[in-house]
Amino acid sequence: MTTGIDFVSRYEQRVAQVRDLLKHDTKLTDAACRALAVRLLHLLDEAPEQLRR
Repeated sequence: MTTGIDFVSRYEQRVAQVRDLLKHDTKLTDAACRALAVRLLHLLDEAPEQLRR
């Protein structure tokens, strides 16, 4: 009895968390929430560390 374990990267986990937050707090579609989550994470990742604190 083996079960398949799907690998999910930390980036995809972060995207899913932001997407779920946006879905909960807005009336955007799932696709729009995911697209916005990707853009938001890109901005956060590209921001200098001094701005992120």
